[in-house]
Amino acid sequence: MNDSQLLRYSRHILLDEIGVEGQNALLSSHVLIVGAGGLGSPVALYLGSAGVGQITVVDHDRVDTTNLQRQIAHTLSRVGQFKAESVRQAIADINPDVQVNTITLRADDALLDGLLPRVDLVLDCCDNFATRQAINRACVKHRKPLVSGAAIRFDGQVAVYDPRQADSPCYACVFPPSEAVEEALCATMGVFAPLVGMVGTVQAAEALKLLCGIGRPLTGRLLMVDGRSMDWSEVRVPRHPSCPVCSPAADRWAT
Repeated sequence: MNDSQLLRYSRHILLDEIGVEGQNALLSSHVLIVGAGGLGSPVALYLGSAGVGQITVVDHDRVDTTNLQRQIAHTLSRVGQFKAESVRQAIADINPDVQVNTITLRADDALLDGLLPRVDLVLDCCDNFATRQAINRACVKHRKPLVSGAAIRFDGQVAVYDPRQADSPCYACVFPPSEAVEEALCATMGVFAPLVGMVGTVQAAEALKLLCGIGRPLTGRLLMVDGRSMDWSEVRVPRHPSCPVCSPAADRWAT
């Protein structure tokens, strides 16, 4: 680190759990964020400000006026821009040293299969079940830790799925791909503005912990929040022995 970086990251360096070694780990890390909306906004801003050296953002959508109620990385002047590009500008305004790669395509199996070998960690900040399953399959295949978040109305959840650990479940262990899921859309159901910030901030914290190798990550635990009562609850989620994605008998290359 140079003198400028030592000053910028001094409050992290002062933490015994992070220090110079941990900050250097962040600076040399590459993370993938899928989704640059309500969850992706705080995730990207916190990871960028914390000094994660390279961030790849995937989102095919464009900024809309209705997004501005909660998607804090975007501004009125960037309505109509791709969200991934808007996030890149937001990170640059905070920390221009971070390399931000943007991909304005929908995340599918082929795209994820090409990206994951080059990243250290993946954050699922998307808003649909099919993409979540695709992200999970890719993370299991390439043995990359996944920090998954979701938020709708007043309810949010965060979990870590780490295929590097033999006892860690994957997303499909908890939410089987065979189950019929009715998509909950913000456009029809609404979302409490600070909720996505709460969930996204926890996702960012879990990512930083994993990259630095500190603390106890949410692996095998589903953390849930009810924004109406501000109650937080936790459910342990074991690995499913017959999971179609991560069990020994699963065909991990299936799409």
